[in-house]
Amino acid sequence: MPTLPPQPHQNRAMAESFGADAALYDRARPRYPDALIETIVAAAPGPDLLDVGCGTGTSSRQFQAGGCTVLGVDVDERMAAYARSTGVTVEVSPFESWDAAGRTFDALVAGMTWHWIDPAIGAEKAADVLRPGGIFAVFWYVLQPPADLGAAFADAFPGGPASAAAPQAAYQQIVDRTADGLAATGAFTGLERPAFSWTREYTRDEWLDQLRTSGLAKPLADAGELENVLTRTGAAIDAVGGAFTLDSSAVALIATRS
Repeated sequence: MPTLPPQPHQNRAMAESFGADAALYDRARPRYPDALIETIVAAAPGPDLLDVGCGTGTSSRQFQAGGCTVLGVDVDERMAAYARSTGVTVEVSPFESWDAAGRTFDALVAGMTWHWIDPAIGAEKAADVLRPGGIFAVFWYVLQPPADLGAAFADAFPGGPASAAAPQAAYQQIVDRTADGLAATGAFTGLERPAFSWTREYTRDEWLDQLRTSGLAKPLADAGELENVLTRTGAAIDAVGGAFTLDSSAVALIATRS
């Protein structure tokens, strides 16, 4: 599958493109594994949680269900409005310049969003808003289709397989960059990198909706290629019966504020 650019936080147009259809985004993006949510809730010293880049509130609602009091921060008012409609409190601002107004938290989380945050500025800000013993926990799900289908998906993109890297390796680079940012602050200890397996059945239409909400959609649309890619990707899924099983994982970086 094609992957994110090397320094995604520098691509503000892409970072702020996801609210174009917030309802579709909320419907198409998968929930996070229950084990991941439970691990973070259990590690946090208290219930006050800050969700950075909360989007439509997918992870926020999961943490609320786990007993947390959640404040979301998101750069996009469209996404924030949708999240508020589901019961999530959200403030709109880039995290790097967000005014915490003296508030601190037991946990800071970010689901599929920390790569849009400047890794150095974000790490310093996280240290500022976390209480001693608080938990920094950022995570991504790695969508890894079966090998043959993944190759067909790559072929559907302009440039073919040469433009695609292994998703797990791409996200590992992001985790590494995040860990470096935390280490540079000197404010975090006990860095861990747990992974959580998950499986989901995807129909053709469900996968295409997910693709429409991905970070790849805007540059493809800008290049006039999105509909062609969706058509070719849909044909690949039709060729295997119109649905497939996705055996994937969520990768996380968890650290403690010292």
